[in-house]
Amino acid sequence: MSDVIKIGVLGCANIARNFVIPAIKCLPEKFELVAVSSRSADKAKTLASEFHCHAVEGYEKMIDSDEIDALYIPLPTGLHKEWINKALLAGKHVYAEKSIASDFTQAAEMVDHARQHNLALMEGFMFQYHSQHEIVFNLIKNGEIGEIRFFSASFGFPPLAKGNFRYDEHLGGGALMDAGGYPVRATHFILGNDFEVKGATLFIDPELKTNTYGSAFLTNSKGTGASVSFGFDNFYQCRYEIWGEKGKITAERAFTPKPDYKPKIIVEKPESTKVIEAEPDNHFIKSFEEFYRIICGSSDKNKHYSDILLQSKTLEQIKILSCQP
Repeated sequence: MSDVIKIGVLGCANIARNFVIPAIKCLPEKFELVAVSSRSADKAKTLASEFHCHAVEGYEKMIDSDEIDALYIPLPTGLHKEWINKALLAGKHVYAEKSIASDFTQAAEMVDHARQHNLALMEGFMFQYHSQHEIVFNLIKNGEIGEIRFFSASFGFPPLAKGNFRYDEHLGGGALMDAGGYPVRATHFILGNDFEVKGATLFIDPELKTNTYGSAFLTNSKGTGASVSFGFDNFYQCRYEIWGEKGKITAERAFTPKPDYKPKIIVEKPESTKVIEAEPDNHFIKSFEEFYRIICGSSDKNKHYSDILLQSKTLEQIKILSCQP
């Protein structure tokens, strides 16, 4: 394999067109966009024409291609089991949109295949690569708010258009697997992996037959609590708060800041409130820089395997506990 990774895109989702493919094209020294594929030849041709690459009709042809080293997969979660495993078994590195699997068993199977073939497997929680979080980590490290007592994170938005695939349970839909993944990942990302779900609730829409909002409570071995909330039928929220013994840190646009947006970090203390304006940052580009490092071996594949398993386990715990009386 040359230093430049030949990458294909399995599906023509909006996130691929609007954000991810442009990010890949910004990294010509790391990735060469070879092709995009769709079950619709017309969709593939339209997207390929826009980004000057080959169009491939059908996912199997893309996976079987000897010209492709890696795949970006923005398909709905319910399709991941089939296509991620086929890609890994064909020797392709995989970057897949969240949630990467519908349950822990599926995630474990994917990780096993990646391990067996020494392949990169990365789940698309791109927000982790935005520089605003480095500001937060430095504030914590420097003792700005003292010892952490509680963490809360919320991600939710008003109802989606009727017929949106996120409402389709068979495609892995529901607020938990989509919006809920962000605050869950943020809990582990900010405070560490030593958190378990102690209680949860999910509202199942009687018409849609899938969950449209919910919340959960997690704790770690130190007794620190974490509250996560999410939904498809909510007033818009995209934030986390870290409550410490001496103050509080709030990241106002924690999960989806656009590349030209300046997120604000608010630090509240008894004597003052300070607003730190972070520089604009493109977490799509930076997440694919990490994908490149995993493929080339300068970042640890095993860390990403562990993150995937922990994330899937936690989401499954929320689903199970929400069903208990």
